[in-house]
Amino acid sequence: MQQLAQQVVAGLATGAIFGSLALALVLIYTTTGIVNFAQGEMGMFATFVAWTLITNHGFSYWPAFALTLVLAFAGGVTLQRVVIRPLERAPQLTVVMVTIGLLVILNGLAGWIWSPQVRDFPSPFPAKPIRVAGVAFSQQDLGVIAVCLAGVVLVWAFFRFTKVGLALRAAAVAPETSRLLGVRVSWMFALGWGLAAVLSAVSGMMAAPIVFLDPNMMQSIVIYAFAAAVLGGIDSPIGAVAGGLALGVTLNILDTYVNFITPELTLPVALGVLLVVLVLRPTGLFGRRVVQRV
Repeated sequence: MQQLAQQVVAGLATGAIFGSLALALVLIYTTTGIVNFAQGEMGMFATFVAWTLITNHGFSYWPAFALTLVLAFAGGVTLQRVVIRPLERAPQLTVVMVTIGLLVILNGLAGWIWSPQVRDFPSPFPAKPIRVAGVAFSQQDLGVIAVCLAGVVLVWAFFRFTKVGLALRAAAVAPETSRLLGVRVSWMFALGWGLAAVLSAVSGMMAAPIVFLDPNMMQSIVIYAFAAAVLGGIDSPIGAVAGGLALGVTLNILDTYVNFITPELTLPVALGVLLVVLVLRPTGLFGRRVVQRV
């Protein structure tokens, strides 16, 4: 039971990383109707910015963390205004191809600026475990869960209790009606991209101490995030977080207790989950079924 409790907490930490990135994917999808394949690379690039602030400019971890979130938000808004906004009336496939192009550009740019070398990224949490009822829990795992879930709660509170958040929700659901009511829909979409970039940055900075920092660090994590988003419902923010946590715990327990499931097989298992969900319940666990009258 002690080992099971430890593995569940470790799985929740991994799932929180998946969930925060899955929430970023859902945020873009619900506001613009497209899937941003560059979401993981945006988080990777922001993590490199944080590493530069810490190692080259003398910032301690949390000030660098906060400044990186501000820069990530500005970068997300800029990408939307410069790259995505001119394509608002283009077919969705065109916009998706542009996000794939952004993925390649950001990956190559990170390798050009910082080189493909694998680096250590500092963790803000102590290495000493915490013992609760005789069970040792990693402070790294508990800290990752707390930071990722705090980010998710803040985003939820922003959408639920602020006028700007309500305007963004209205712009996503009924853009034409929102324009008639004076909502600047295009800027609301830019705000959605900025918030998604912040969530990606949180995911990247929490993952980097575990997987190490390099330009390809988020490429497998974003696949897990896609699986989590589809599992929970691609149009459901709550489902994205729940899907990420459930996927993290499931993969961690399978890796621990099922002999033939090795760390190399966790990604195929996640893709298998993605396939099963798409076949049995395309809307996901929390997704809305859309009914159209013909």
